[in-house]
Amino acid sequence: MSSKEEIRARLSIADVVGEYVRLTPAGTGRMKGLCPFHKEKTPSFQVDTAQGYFYCFGCKAGGDIFNFLMRVENLAFGDAMRKLAEKAGVAVETRGGEREKRDLYDVNAFALAYFREHLSGEGEAYFASRGLTPETIERFELGFAPPGWDGLLKRAKARGFTERQLLEAGLLSENPESGRLYDRFRGRVMFPIRDHLGRLVGFGGRVLGDDKPKYLNSPETEVFKKGELLYGFDKARVAAQKSGELVVVEGYMDVIMMHQHGFDTAVATLGTSLTAEHAALLARMEVRALSLLFDRDAAGQRATLAGLDQVVGAKFSVRALSVPNGKDPADTLAGGRADLLRSALAEGLDEVEFRVLAALAQHDATTTAGKRAILHMLLPRMQNLDPLDEVASRMRSAVCEKLGIRPEALLDWIASKAKRKELSDVQLDGMSNVRNEEDAEVALLKAILLDPTLLEKLDGLRTWRNDTVKKIMLAARGTRRPEEIIRTFDGQPEQQLLIRLLFEARSPGLLGRENSRQHEEKAQETAQRAAVEIESKLTIDEMKAEVTRLKKEVMGAAGARQMELLGQIRDLSRAIEAEKRARLQA
Repeated sequence: MSSKEEIRARLSIADVVGEYVRLTPAGTGRMKGLCPFHKEKTPSFQVDTAQGYFYCFGCKAGGDIFNFLMRVENLAFGDAMRKLAEKAGVAVETRGGEREKRDLYDVNAFALAYFREHLSGEGEAYFASRGLTPETIERFELGFAPPGWDGLLKRAKARGFTERQLLEAGLLSENPESGRLYDRFRGRVMFPIRDHLGRLVGFGGRVLGDDKPKYLNSPETEVFKKGELLYGFDKARVAAQKSGELVVVEGYMDVIMMHQHGFDTAVATLGTSLTAEHAALLARMEVRALSLLFDRDAAGQRATLAGLDQVVGAKFSVRALSVPNGKDPADTLAGGRADLLRSALAEGLDEVEFRVLAALAQHDATTTAGKRAILHMLLPRMQNLDPLDEVASRMRSAVCEKLGIRPEALLDWIASKAKRKELSDVQLDGMSNVRNEEDAEVALLKAILLDPTLLEKLDGLRTWRNDTVKKIMLAARGTRRPEEIIRTFDGQPEQQLLIRLLFEARSPGLLGRENSRQHEEKAQETAQRAAVEIESKLTIDEMKAEVTRLKKEVMGAAGARQMELLGQIRDLSRAIEAEKRARLQA
């Protein structure tokens, strides 16, 4: 009898399925329950106990005991067979590569027993000082690597393990000059690291003194690949699959303390950002939402952004959270403030809000240069045009709203121009809506193209927000005809903008069907009136901006200086109202 048949003979499919599904009788040799592979309210999932098969009349999933375990735990056939074989007490032959992995698991298990044996003393005292209970220390199998150079090596040899096995498991290091082998982990509290199936694949160690590095993980081995592992996921997996959510934190102690206080979906990366391999694993586990919880300092913010960058394309709802009081989760919980952490997890910014606010905080969205920087900063997460990528779609909408950009213009840039590193002022101007002060300046430029003499009415001291308008206004002084302004920019990008604005300004469709002379006269009249209105609006906006600045300065002033600032604010407020009344009368 083959191993597969022997497993089938020893295990009842009803017993195995019953560990995941509540089954009730459904007739002779049949049992039924709610399908674990799709959501349903009435049972359509049935098990044939006599034949050893399951079938769902809803989602059409079906198979034998091996197929069930492979689907319900997202396992490869070999892993499912080994797990069932262990449950049935059946020995399964392994191939060379599988045998090597099994050897590594066995070596790691020996090392864990060694570290656990040496926990009492300074290791146990350290964990207790961090607020861990004996139950938590036991559950997470925490240990201590004594400070000697070859304690683990000597013990391993006495138990029949070879130096080669210890090296391949990453438990030994080698002096490159002398070739001497010594224990990799020494004088460190030890955190065993298991994969999502619960297999012991490596270790993380934290030094208790001032030695460097502070944290040390196992090196890459056949079974330890840090870009694929999440610390604590073996314990968070069941809760994460039920809720569809996972909380990603920075450190081992953060994970352990969060689990101790009931936050049972916490995991940590092993010194990396979230990777595509992580995303693939979590998607298989039906995790749909990620909350990235890092320190509030600059490094923590950068870690958050890096984490978000790596899940591009994955279908997760991602939120970025800040730890209350600038502390990490472990310290917050040790201080008895689980309520603060609970509030933080309930709030936070989603990926779109976090990215957009971070970009706006770094660059001035009121300037052309700032807009350009924001667009390039957010481009990687906006450029996926897949309609199913809700995050990219919402981010494009947010960018259009914050920067005053037309949605169709943004899509055109992403589709055809985003591969270019440069984004000229003219291109950016063409993408903008007529909504803000910069657009008012462009409208004034259009009026001046109809009548360059309007330039003489400007005071010449204005600080232009739009860099292109500023450049053109300076070059246009002294000109009498639009063509002179346009020729000033022969061969330059600004020329295309000027030609477009001139065509728009002279468009008869905007002013009626008068003859050419009447149209020109009316255009001149309209330009002069527009210049007066725009000049007035710009003046009001400038005064409002100055009021805002003065109000901020008042907050830090006192005595006579504070009274002086309040007087300036009063005078400016009166001037704004007077300017508004003048515009209404005009």
